[in-house]
Amino acid sequence: MIRILLADDHALVRQGFGMILGAQADMQVVGQAGNGREAVELAEKLHPDVVIMDVTMPELNGIEATRRLATSAPRTRVLALSMHKDSVYVREMLRAGARGFLLKDSGDADLVAAVRAVAKGEGYLSPAVSDAVLTDYRKHVTDPLDLLTSREREVLQMIAEGKTNKEIATTLNLSVYTVEAHRGRVMEKLNLHSTGELVRFALRNGLID
Repeated sequence: MIRILLADDHALVRQGFGMILGAQADMQVVGQAGNGREAVELAEKLHPDVVIMDVTMPELNGIEATRRLATSAPRTRVLALSMHKDSVYVREMLRAGARGFLLKDSGDADLVAAVRAVAKGEGYLSPAVSDAVLTDYRKHVTDPLDLLTSREREVLQMIAEGKTNKEIATTLNLSVYTVEAHRGRVMEKLNLHSTGELVRFALRNGLID
């Protein structure tokens, strides 16, 4: 039996969700909360398997409540609920520890599927949210190496291998001045301040072993 806590500041939403979930043979709604603070207190007391957590609630929002539950009730899994598919809400809820993100206009079958997935420890995202997440991921999680040009990556690798500016210049048929300029740009783009840091960065990113 999946034990569920509903947290939403609209009684009608809680009522509607409660009816859908209560009709499932493998689900039981064990409590309801009207704000984030109440949700945290009830989850700590009732130990539900899943908390369906509205993102925007008074007093304590869903993001902060989820963050607190990750510490105080680590076995309870959070399914975020929102009217908004903005990537900011999704990102912050997932960072806070939510296992899934469901839009309020999703169908009954999606709600049930989401609860079952999250209860099993799997992730769940409403299809409309997936695009926002992927776009946001590409925007925020860039590989630092992508900041460098092909030539800068080449120079970085040679520096990390212990070659001097003069040796690099000879190998690449460049002037020492150009190699120094490349080195400066690499350090600036990667926010590194010494050759030692460059070497460590190259090791971490698999440029040298």
